[in-house]
Amino acid sequence: MEIQKTSPMPVIIKWGAIYVIASIVLTYIIQFMNIDPDSPIKWLSTLLFIGFMFLTQKEYRDVNGGYLTFGEGFKTGFLFAILSGIVLAVFTYLYFSILSPEMLEKIVASTEAKMAAKGLSQEQVDQAMSFTKKLLSPVGVTISALISAAIMGAIIALIGAAIFKKDRPPVLISDTDGDTVEPTV
Repeated sequence: MEIQKTSPMPVIIKWGAIYVIASIVLTYIIQFMNIDPDSPIKWLSTLLFIGFMFLTQKEYRDVNGGYLTFGEGFKTGFLFAILSGIVLAVFTYLYFSILSPEMLEKIVASTEAKMAAKGLSQEQVDQAMSFTKKLLSPVGVTISALISAAIMGAIIALIGAAIFKKDRPPVLISDTDGDTVEPTV
């Protein structure tokens, strides 16, 4: 009997869509509650990313009869990261360029105030801010989001693949009723 493997894409699309929606909602909650984007709440988006990636890998393992190779786990997690990263990068660009450009200005002002509070001279602050403003443009933030999703996605996908890995036994034996059972050792 040949083992049928299912495609991970339906699971990836399902959890990716849920993650993207949750991230967008979190973005607007932070904006409307006027929470400093540099506060510890920023780590909530990372926790959402990790949680939804792990849910994707776990569900794909469950869909495949409870088995998942390390490679399948990594592939599923990494594809989740890339797909959701691309969609969120598009949202990020739209958010900072059209929907809420004032949020980018708020981040730039907060960054400048923090540099001044560290005791840097106005010349040092101006020099650092010229570089920072290039990075904190809608395009810069979007590119950064894509790169972050890929790098962080690869690392977390490796961790999730190790957690959810469960190889199929080498031989499955049929019992007297014709059901397939794992061999006992």
